[in-house]
Order: sequence, then structure tokens, then C-alpha cells
Amino acid sequence: MRLSFLIFLWLFYISVSYCQLFHLNSNEGPHYVIDSIKIYGNDITEDFIILRELTFEPGDTVSQHLLQYNRERVYSLGIFNKVNFRFPDRDSTILNIEVEESWYIYPLPIFFIKDRDWKKLSYGVSLLIKNFRGRNETLWGSASLGYDPSYSLSYYKPSIIHKSNIYFDAYFSYRTLTNKSRTAEIINGKNFEYTYITNEIGIGNRFGLFHWAGLDAGFHYVESPHYFPGSNASDERIDRLLKIGLKYIYDSRDLIQFPSEGVFFSFDVQLKGLGINDVNYQIFTIDFREYRNLIGDFVTKWRLVTRQTTGKFIPFYDYSFLGFEESIRGHYNTEREGHHYYIGSVEILHPIIKDMNITLDFVPLLPRELLSYRVALYLQIFGDTGTTQLKGKPITIKNFDTGYGAGLSLLILPYNVVRFEVALDELQNIEYILDLAVSF
Repeated sequence: MRLSFLIFLWLFYISVSYCQLFHLNSNEGPHYVIDSIKIYGNDITEDFIILRELTFEPGDTVSQHLLQYNRERVYSLGIFNKVNFRFPDRDSTILNIEVEESWYIYPLPIFFIKDRDWKKLSYGVSLLIKNFRGRNETLWGSASLGYDPSYSLSYYKPSIIHKSNIYFDAYFSYRTLTNKSRTAEIINGKNFEYTYITNEIGIGNRFGLFHWAGLDAGFHYVESPHYFPGSNASDERIDRLLKIGLKYIYDSRDLIQFPSEGVFFSFDVQLKGLGINDVNYQIFTIDFREYRNLIGDFVTKWRLVTRQTTGKFIPFYDYSFLGFEESIRGHYNTEREGHHYYIGSVEILHPIIKDMNITLDFVPLLPRELLSYRVALYLQIFGDTGTTQLKGKPITIKNFDTGYGAGLSLLILPYNVVRFEVALDELQNIEYILDLAVSF
């Protein structure tokens, strides 16, 4: 039973994919010639923010499927409660894009459970400003207490110059982080906390519709209570690390918050230390995901991701971990560590409620922008497998943790996704998962 369910899902995915090749155009429906595009409802948002997401332009002929795909791409901006593509009448060649802008300033309380452990409760406040100046700029700040207290500020600007494709981001954080490494805890005799200060700025360019490439640079300050071999990258209890990052992303997904079509690929390289104080190591992360809308309303998606560390010496705080930000369902709270990790996942989904707009007009005092939601409910079956690896150690099938199961995902957009799942491991042990995020 270790891999049988995953194999079944993979075979189903492959067989249906081949069927799709023979029926690719059977459900595309009518085609439309577009002479012009008009946008309505964007009181704040500038037109080019919407137009730059479209895969067509005036003069093109489009299918109903392509219109739906582009509607989802506009919705993916995360700044609209509703998006509709309409023609005024049957014979019109004018495409009307109608949007309803969401609320853009969110002073929100922070209340979250880290690593899905109720003993790791954090609380505080955050301020999020979306679509600043109507150009989809994002300002965000937060302060939290409790488990791993932190203070952070970030800023993202998708176009440095008006209508350009050059983006800029900046990030600062001051955090107390509990050590994740069981090996470090054993060596130290008890668990401990790091003080972690991060300063980073980045710049990059968007090439065409789907390609991004960026460069970032930063300074990391990492302090442990006392030094022992492996606690830090240097020979002292305080690391002061220069960091350079390089990233390439290809992203053709339709609705980023909950995709049903497209491909996502990212390749991220982080160069840490750069030889200063004899610290020099690298982190490589490769993440590939594919989403297909297959027979009827069935959606399938799969993912392969690996994180690799190289260099003479890797500190415990930069090991590759499972059971924290990345987990294997069926082993959701199983903590594993190594220099590298490998994860594979596959899911098949079917909507119970595919797409429904809800407006709570009866709620007094609150503005309409906070009372309008896009709601959907999906049933999914899934399989996950993954493992970690120490340098020089071989990988075998028995090293992998594998789980499978079923669940429900409730979309309340543009805000969040609530996911409830029941998972089984290789020994049929049952695990219940409640999470506030899409699986991938």
C-alpha cells in the first residue's frame, strides 16, 4: 500500500491526459472577434494593470475557453471581488471587462497556529494595503507575540516605471525562531531559540506574460544563545551573512489562488556567506506544478519539488525540513531533517459548488467591498510522498513517507482557502488536517 494509491492517481492522470489530446477542441464553443476592449468598475485600478494580464489584444479571435482563462487571470490579481467578461450583444466585437474592486486597507488581528500545533500559538496585529495608488502595489506590516514573536515590513511594486515590466520589492523582519532541528536539540541538551534579523531588497523583470527573472541581495543576522558545532555557519554564536538570490519563474496558471489550468515552475538559488568569515554555502530550490482541466469538471494537478543545499558546511537552521512549512499528508506532523528534501504530490478535484458570488448586503455598517465574496467548494482525493536526505547517504523507496486521502476545500475569495482533509499513512493510521491554504 506504500505507493499503490499514488501509482493509481498517476495512471489516471496520464490516461485522461491522452484522452484530452484527442478531444482538445470539442468543448471550446463559439469564437469571437475582438475589435476593442473597455473596462468598467476600476475606480482606483489603472487599466494597464488589467490589460497586461490578458493573453489576447484587439484584433484577435478568441474562444469561450480563452475568455474564461483570462477572466481567471484578472481575478488572480487579488484586488477584485468580481470579474466578468461580456459582449454588449451577440454581434458585438467590443469586449467589456467589468470588475468590482475589493477593499484595499486591512487592519487585521493576527491569530495563527504555527506548524499546526496548538502549543505554537501566535497573536498580534497586521496592516495590509493592497493596490496602493491603483497600481497593485502592496504594503504590509505586522507585529506578533506568543510563539516565535516577530515584527516585519514589506513592500512590493510590480512596475517601477509606469507601465514598465520591472518590479521591485523590499523586506525587513525581526524574529525569534525556535530551532527546528532535532539533532541540534540533542547536541544542546534542550531546545533553544534563534534571533533572526533579515534585510532584503530585490529587483527583476517580467518577460512577456509568463516569465519573471529577479535578483535580490540581503543581510542576515542570526544569533544563537551559545555556540556549538552546527548551531551557526561561522565559528561564533552570531552569524552575519551577506546573501545574493537569483530566481526564475514561469507561471501560466489561470486562477493563482486555486488553479485548474496552467504550469508553474520556479528555480531559486541563494548564495550565502560569499566566503566572508569562511562561510560559503548555497541553497537550490526547484518547484514544478501542472494543472489540467480534464474530463467534464474534473481537475487534476501534480507537483515535484526539491530543496538542495551545497557547500562545505551547512548550519542546522538552514537544513531542509519536512513537517513544518512543507509536509507529507498522512505524516503531516512528522518532523524530518536533512541537507535535501524531495516531495511529490498528485490530486484529483471535482467541484460541489463551482463558482458562486455572495454579497451580504444585510450586514450593517461595513462597506460593500468587504461583504462580497467568490465562493466555491471542491472535493479532492490526493496522494503525497517525500523524504529528506543527508549528504553522502543513499535514497531508497523505504526512506519515503507516503500518505493519501480525501478532503474538501472551501474557497472564500479574495481572502483565503479553508481545507479539511482525512489522510492515511502506510499503516492506515488516520490523520485529520485543517489548514488555511491551498495544498499547492
